Amino acid sequence: MTSETMPVVPPAYRQRNPLWFAWRRFTGNKAAIAAGAVLAVLILMAIFAPLITPSHPDAQTFLTEALAFPSAEHWFGVDNLGRDFYTRIVYGARVSLTIGFTAALFSVVIGIPLGALAGYFGGKTDWFIMRIIELFSVVPPLLAAMLLGALTRGGYFTIILIAALFGWVQVCLLVRAQVKAFREKEFVQAARALGASPWYIIRRHLIPNSISPIIVGFVLAIPLAMMLEASLSFLGIGVPPPTPTWGQMINEGIDFMFFYWHLAVFPTAALAITVLATTLFGDGLRDALDPTLKGR
Repeated sequence: MTSETMPVVPPAYRQRNPLWFAWRRFTGNKAAIAAGAVLAVLILMAIFAPLITPSHPDAQTFLTEALAFPSAEHWFGVDNLGRDFYTRIVYGARVSLTIGFTAALFSVVIGIPLGALAGYFGGKTDWFIMRIIELFSVVPPLLAAMLLGALTRGGYFTIILIAALFGWVQVCLLVRAQVKAFREKEFVQAARALGASPWYIIRRHLIPNSISPIIVGFVLAIPLAMMLEASLSFLGIGVPPPTPTWGQMINEGIDFMFFYWHLAVFPTAALAITVLATTLFGDGLRDALDPTLKGR
């Protein structure tokens, strides 16, 4: 076929591809790109912590240098028990990110089926699930977490469970709205006409077409879980010591805040940067994947 007879593909054709359009919108969001880079660095630091830290996080190797200020040898200084503070900050990222991602995963596992059921069946099913959502929405998460944490004495599993119990609501609402929008589409009506059961339609058609809000809900649930973990650890009912957590380090550093400022500033900055990066990354994904923005 010669160049004269070869059909010309208009440049706008690629923009009809939803994935290409979402990627274009996401890469156009400089804040989301920067946040993703910061988040990638934090994840790599947490994974390869033993390779980039000078000591074990619990080792009192530098006891004679206790409360030393940041220096070339100790980038973030030394805490009051002679532990390298940079090491503890890096290992604290492991705790926060592990709890954040695990709790977000459980939130998705709870929120997807409930949102799909409410969106597809409507009626009494939707009414019942929405009343559960309202119940969890009116209860302050931190107060409930403090009560449950005090009763169970904290720990990894407890914090993940508490974060998942309050993180699934947003995922459920996102999936419910998406399923409601798709349940009367032609492909769903065709599946019904062919005799497909509601469970088959939900599993094979509606949930796969709701992947965008699921991804957004998963990412946005991560900073909520990390903040909850830091709050509980700050109050002394989170992950028990000597496991390093940022909330626990902030609590300990407040006692030395007026002179040994680094013991409170560095874990606070680490938590703030991680939560901000995750939130901006999630916002960028939401803007890129939101179907209502595709016509703008």
